[in-house]
Amino acid sequence: MKKKLTFLGIETSCDETAAAVIRENQAGTADILANVVSSQTKEHEKFGGVVPELAARAHVENIDFIIHKAIKKSKVSLNEIDGVAATAGPGLIVCLGVGLSIGKTIAGILKKPFIAVNHLEGHALSPGLENKLDFPYLLLLISGGHSQYLIVHDVDNYKQLGTTIDDALGEAFDKTAKMLNLSYPGGKVIELYAKKGNKKIFKLPQPIINRAGCNLSFAGLKTAVLRETKKVKMNSNFKYNLAASFQDTVIQILSKKTKIAMEKFTYETGKQNSNFVVAGGVAANAAIKKELILVSKKMKFIPLFPKLEFCGDNAAMIAWAGIKRFKKNLINDLEFKARSRWPLDLNAPFMKGPGLKI
Repeated sequence: MKKKLTFLGIETSCDETAAAVIRENQAGTADILANVVSSQTKEHEKFGGVVPELAARAHVENIDFIIHKAIKKSKVSLNEIDGVAATAGPGLIVCLGVGLSIGKTIAGILKKPFIAVNHLEGHALSPGLENKLDFPYLLLLISGGHSQYLIVHDVDNYKQLGTTIDDALGEAFDKTAKMLNLSYPGGKVIELYAKKGNKKIFKLPQPIINRAGCNLSFAGLKTAVLRETKKVKMNSNFKYNLAASFQDTVIQILSKKTKIAMEKFTYETGKQNSNFVVAGGVAANAAIKKELILVSKKMKFIPLFPKLEFCGDNAAMIAWAGIKRFKKNLINDLEFKARSRWPLDLNAPFMKGPGLKI
């Protein structure tokens, strides 16, 4: 097999239109030849969240330009790439279809291998862009749509240890920001406001924190924030303090549940001094990162966080996952369909909805 594989990656699972060209290097990591991301934040800001139809329309309008820009920046022609990887799920179907269709079209015309990538696997493998990773390792995936602990045994081999039973963490940040009449997306602005507030002003709940296992819940925390916003007329100090209290509560929850996940990982794998990877958009939060590094040191794990440009949705991680899957001969045909739901651990129970046993 060719030693230095070069892949085009395409990502349109939600509200970022992204394309990247990456090449595997001799060190077993990646050379990022181009990584282009076009955000739709301005289009969705006035709605306080992503509107699927608007997002899909923006993808259709931008995708050709973004791919062309990535190819031009990489100085690699389409004929020189070894394969095409596109996000096929999970995500918004109307958005996924845009990138998936053009990825299959390019692969078909060029007669190149096509890899349908699970967006979550892109996040799971993203630290490998910069670090040589040994399997297995523990993953905390925290993003706008997903919050879960997984054992990454290998490419295409995952075991879920815990997940959110309701809101994803990124979603909780967005909804809290909206309740405080702050801008969208909520993660950055909540982090900014939290720096100016007193985290001890509000005592907020830590849902299911004392239940066994490392499942997560953020809906009750979000509801508590809503109750506080109804009590008084909001001013700047109120927003600073509630943002600080919310973020600190999240940090406490993640700290406790991460320790449990680390214990489970060690018990199941028998491995010591393993990597602990934190990926997804919320991994960019500096306060959360600081706490999880402290937890890692205490539990004798090695913390790894992707660079900020690889925390959010991007196509470099999709291209990288494509390369890793291609090397295992996990190649897809051009009939592969988009999937709104696509868990990494197919044997894990679906954990959202009323009446759950946790």
